[in-house]
This record gives sequence, C-alpha cells and structure tokens, in this order.
Amino acid sequence: MSLEPPFLPYGRHLIEDDDVAAVTSVMRGEALTGGPAVAAFEAGLREVTGARHAVVCGNGTEALHLAALAAGVGPGDRVICPAITFLATANCARYVGAEVVFADVDPDTGLITAETAAAAARAGGPVKAVLPVDFAGQFGDLPELSALARENGWAVIEDSCHAAGSRYDFGDGVQGTVGDGRWSDFTVFSFHPVKTVAMGEGGAVTTNDAALAARMASLRNHGTVRTADGFTETAQAFAPDGSAHPWYYEMQELGFNYRACDLQCALGLSQLAKLKRFAARRRRLAALYDERLAPLAAKLRPLGRTPGVQAAWHLYAVLIEFEALGLSRDTVMNRLRAEGIGSQVHYIPVPWQPYYRRRYGELALPGTERYYARTLSLPLYPGMADGDVERVAAALEKALEP
Repeated sequence: MSLEPPFLPYGRHLIEDDDVAAVTSVMRGEALTGGPAVAAFEAGLREVTGARHAVVCGNGTEALHLAALAAGVGPGDRVICPAITFLATANCARYVGAEVVFADVDPDTGLITAETAAAAARAGGPVKAVLPVDFAGQFGDLPELSALARENGWAVIEDSCHAAGSRYDFGDGVQGTVGDGRWSDFTVFSFHPVKTVAMGEGGAVTTNDAALAARMASLRNHGTVRTADGFTETAQAFAPDGSAHPWYYEMQELGFNYRACDLQCALGLSQLAKLKRFAARRRRLAALYDERLAPLAAKLRPLGRTPGVQAAWHLYAVLIEFEALGLSRDTVMNRLRAEGIGSQVHYIPVPWQPYYRRRYGELALPGTERYYARTLSLPLYPGMADGDVERVAAALEKALEP
C-alpha cells in the first residue's frame, strides 16, 4: 500500500535531539525564568551578529515595541513603515502613540527604498524614525536609507525578523552580518517557529548603544532599575553608611512584562549554534528553486535580488502573472493544496487593513499593489529534502496550466 507524501507547509521549525536536551536541562535545573540561560542567549546573539548589546524578550512584536520606546518615539511623532510587512512593524508605532506613514515598496522585491522613504517623508510633518524591513531575508538599499535617516535625524529601527543569519558583502571591506548595527540604531529579531532560529516564541533587539540596551532591559521588566548607580530616590535607596538596601529597586517609568524565560532561551541558544547550517540549507533550497523554476520564466519569477546580500531566506516567494494567465491566486493555492503543498501570501498590504484604512484613508502605492497582485510564498525550511523542491515545482507547474 502506497503512502501519501507528507504535507509541505510554507514554513516549519526543525527541532533536533540536542534542542530537546537543552530545554530538558533547564526544566531539571534551578531556574525556569530569570536564570542564566537568558544571559547566555544574549551573549550568543551578540557573538553571531557582532553587535555590542542584545536584549531578549518574549516575541518579535515586543522587541519592536521596546525599540520604539527606547528610540523615544511617542505621541505626535511620525514613523515611516513599508506597506509590505507583518502588522507588528506598523503597530509598534501605534503602541507608543505615533502615526504611521506608509512607504511604497519595490514591486519586484517587496522592499522599501531610500526613494520611497523620502517620498513618504514629504507627505507630512517631521519624521522620528524609519522601520526598514528585511523582507524574506534580504534588505534593499539599506546603506542609502540609513544615510537618508542620518541626514534627517531619524532613528533607524531595522525589522530583521526574517533575516537572522543573513550576511552582506559589498566589497572594499564593507561586509558583515545582519544585526551588527552598521546601518541601524536597533535591529529587531523574531524567533517564531517558522523563522531560521526557533524559540517557540521569542524576540530580541541588538544595538551598539549601551544606554539604549539598558533602557530596553528595564522596560522589559516593568521599568525597574536594580543597580545602585541607577537609583534616583537616595533617601529610600541607601542605608546611613551609604550602602544600597539589598531589597531595594525602583520603577522609574512605566514598563512591561516582556521577559523571555530560560526555557525559551535554552532552546534559542541551542538553535543559534546551528544558524550557519540552517542559513546555508535555506540558500541551497532557494538555489534549487531558482534552477527548477527558470523554465517557467514566462509565467513567474522569484523575488528580485539585492547584489551583495547573502540572504538566509526566510521565505521563497515567487511573482506570478495571475491576471495574464487567466488564473486566480485562490485557484493556484487550492490546486497546490490538493497536491499536499502549502503556500501563503506575504503580506496583505498593511495600509489596506481596516484599522489603518479608517485612520489614513486610501493611499496611492503602485509598487505595493503590483507586488501584492503577484506574490505567492512556496515551502522553504531546513527540514525539506532536495527532492521536495522538485515536488513543489512540478505541482506549481501543473497548477499554472489553464
């Protein structure tokens, strides 16, 4: 009796025996939260990104919120955000009372550009921050966008929730890893199960600014300060001999319970050790897709690529000319699902969501419209076999027939 081939989702975690052992070790230890695994994960993230500081928290949305708070974004401010991203990128500005200015994207990459950011900035008053998104694992003209931000005094909060493990090499010594802070004040990561590194849920912010890191670390823990050099209430904090009371702490601003626990961090640290392997596997699968789908160039093509960026592909998205083919995206997705192939759309443009449409009305974003009309994400995750790419490609080829 033949068995049906397994369903291939668009994304999936890869948990191995050593990951299970790492979490089990914490469960048998002394601390489930607030223990040594948290600091160990932050140290590991600093090592793989090259950043001076890392602050881990409960998920990527919390990380974006912490970065916005630490950047001083607040009521009356305007924040530039690409129209193609997950909801959380824009929402973090609203959490702190700022207004979102949606920038158009390149129709072939889904990425914000310096040109579209500048156009968005001209649409209203002063801008406080820009939130470039490393969509699918690559960034676009981030160096130019960063230069524009520096020129105008904007904070750069880089949403790299898709890009852990991505690297760049532009020649002349300009090379490094996403998260190293070369072009951003903050780099935000997500460790959701479909991302390159999985923590179940988890997020982090890297920065090269010690003061910003300290503020985020305080804000993730209710805004508290526990070190004597940070106390402001001298009469309450110190004994007559000048020593700090051993029980004392201060809440200096309104913060949140955004802590990550040791269980999450133990899993994250184990997965970080595999980041290079996982990233290489994602690149290999993307290259196989590129080769296999090349004969279908009249019907589809992969995302445009940024020269010099070595993406650890979170997504393998293709651009399909649905209208020219006389097919709806629904039809293609349903045909793929019938063959055991999952697919997804990343993303519905955020300004088209009812909340933002009510707030900002209809926006003219031609690049966004063109990108959204064609995009479809195919299965991509480290546990896939090379042969799975052939299976997906064959099913897609069949699904695109009239």
